[in-house]
Amino acid sequence: MGRPSGVEVVTVTETRTGTYEVVVIGGGAAGLSAALVLGRSRRRTLVVDAGEPRNTPAAHMQGYLSRDGMSPAEFLTLGREEIARYGVDLVRDRAVDVTKSEGEDFAVALAGGETVHARRIVVATGLKDELPAVPGVAERFGRDVIHCPYCHGWEVRDQAFGVLATTPMSVHQALIVSQWSKDVTLFLHTVAESELTDDDLRRLAAAGVSVVPGEVAELVVEDDRLTGVRLTGAPSGRGTTHPREALFVAPRAVPQTSLLEKLGAELQETPFGAYPVVDPTGLTTVPGVWAVGNAMGFAEQVVNAASAGYRAGATINGELLMSDLDAAVRV
Repeated sequence: MGRPSGVEVVTVTETRTGTYEVVVIGGGAAGLSAALVLGRSRRRTLVVDAGEPRNTPAAHMQGYLSRDGMSPAEFLTLGREEIARYGVDLVRDRAVDVTKSEGEDFAVALAGGETVHARRIVVATGLKDELPAVPGVAERFGRDVIHCPYCHGWEVRDQAFGVLATTPMSVHQALIVSQWSKDVTLFLHTVAESELTDDDLRRLAAAGVSVVPGEVAELVVEDDRLTGVRLTGAPSGRGTTHPREALFVAPRAVPQTSLLEKLGAELQETPFGAYPVVDPTGLTTVPGVWAVGNAMGFAEQVVNAASAGYRAGATINGELLMSDLDAAVRV
């Protein structure tokens, strides 16, 4: 179809310092993936990276086809190199505020004092894991204290597993990890025996999972490896120690949604916290603002986060293109 008579096609691209078409807040798998698509689409894009990826404690990441076993640090380094090839800017800083400007633009205030502007925003701030306050858990997390069997189960397969219960949902975790070991002990810790249902007890028995009541006092570590889980004993002494080689825990997920809340994005309560309401592309209820990766849900693994970033990036490029063409038609 030819161009309508008398209509001039105008491409709107801001090139002033501090002004971008898209600002991506968060430099993990989701944010870098969105930035890669946008950079390849010739969109002036900035990634604001505070440098606090969720999987920092892990030595390797698994389940990402062609990247299985790669260290998270190496993965992010390669991602940063890739987006740089397409002219994407990256700043090591923290976004502390986002406000809607006149029209459809946004202003992003950085902790370093600079303010950058964008037509669209991608929030990829992820979440933080709050670990149970048991001595030894934080120190061993990502090594022999782990939370996801799909991420680390193969590496500790057939070892003596412990599962630290913090909610009745920990029963589900104990049942799942029994796929990787037939020696599994569920330490009820802060969960009362009365909180377990009859179905829970039947399934645990069928899976061969031992159930140990009582609060866990500490982990036993020898020669820089986990060797046991010690229960709380009488006030004057130590409790029983159960030999274990790997311990599964369930961190409390804390969604990093403060920027979305400031923008007025609608949140929905889930068993794992409040996350933004999004459409299949990650678009929030605030026009022009997308949420991707763990910023939009608890269960996003690295491969899922990268996929979400890709979808958001492609959607944003198409939306910007149509917005510019419609503006040109109006002119």
